[in-house]
Amino acid sequence: MQRLMQFDLVIVGGGLAGLALAGALRDTRLKIALVEEHPPKRPATAGDWDARVYAITPANARFLQKIGAWKHLDKTRLAPIHAMQVHGDGGARLDFSAYETGVDELGWIIESSHMACELWENVKRQSNLTLFCPARPRALAISDAAAELTLDDGQKLSAALLVGADGRDSWVRETAGLSALNTPYGEMGVVANFACEKPHRGIARQWFCRDGVLAWLPLPGERISIVWSTPEAHATELLALSPEALCERVAEAGGQELGRLSPLTAPAAFPLRLMRVPRTVAPRLALIGDAAHGIHPLSGHGINLGYQDAETLAGLLAATPDWQDIGSERLLRRYQRARREETVLMQTTTHALHELFRETLPGIPALRNLGLSLTNRLPIAKNLLVRYALGAL
Repeated sequence: MQRLMQFDLVIVGGGLAGLALAGALRDTRLKIALVEEHPPKRPATAGDWDARVYAITPANARFLQKIGAWKHLDKTRLAPIHAMQVHGDGGARLDFSAYETGVDELGWIIESSHMACELWENVKRQSNLTLFCPARPRALAISDAAAELTLDDGQKLSAALLVGADGRDSWVRETAGLSALNTPYGEMGVVANFACEKPHRGIARQWFCRDGVLAWLPLPGERISIVWSTPEAHATELLALSPEALCERVAEAGGQELGRLSPLTAPAAFPLRLMRVPRTVAPRLALIGDAAHGIHPLSGHGINLGYQDAETLAGLLAATPDWQDIGSERLLRRYQRARREETVLMQTTTHALHELFRETLPGIPALRNLGLSLTNRLPIAKNLLVRYALGAL
């Protein structure tokens, strides 16, 4: 018979948000368990670039610095964003500049695997954490006293609080009966990396075009990573192209701004959907990261929301007195309230932008491009937008 192992906190999911939460609690009294099926891996060939990248805001860079992960990142694999250019589908353009905003960078582009591996190494050195990997959850029982998790090998973990950080198809969320409202976009996010003929100068570029939303994100050196959010039929067409034809298609869609492109990674794609989770907490349970919300990638803020979930929940748990129950729903509702406003705002804004630029009714294209142009001529409005995105407001 397996012995019941006692913890204060069990985190299910060793992705970016779950690892960040664990790291943020390293100096607390809490005894933590982290359950993950597979450890993160770097690209198979040394020197290769991960096609899945994230744009990290300065606010979240500070969070990663605070938990001890940022200093270990290989700075030769990070690309600062010095400016952003957003192109409408009718010639309009919106520009953001780090210099004009009074900051050094608008953010950084970082490979998903590079960030995950450093966070993984960070928690492996953590004295108050026990890592269960490879391991999968099999059963969950929640009582007034504890959350009890049974792993697939029969081990049983008990804790005052269980956190689901296990992604958009969260086993924890489903098992706990917390509903998720999914709105499929009928689109795929096509990702790939390219070498470019001309220097990108640290500029992130985005086009709202007939075939969806195309983003060119700077990588170190003369390289870019793309995310093309596009209807499924077009995504299938892109994936079937030869490397040379894909380079030509991507370069043409971006107006040849960086000259000729050369392939660095094979393209990959993932389905896009808006996911709203009305309740992200329950007695002895909380959700963070993609288990708690899903947004369209046109904003580039998916993981930033997840990191803010982790920082907010960690701050709440760290400030809780020893005598207080960290799994009480009353306490956890404070976390839910603290995160609801930003999450709903980001989901609503990105969804509205997506629908606006997908609309083809007469007059709508002219209005949306006029809106971009007007915003570009209003320095105060632009400054407020970019400072909110930076986490400075």
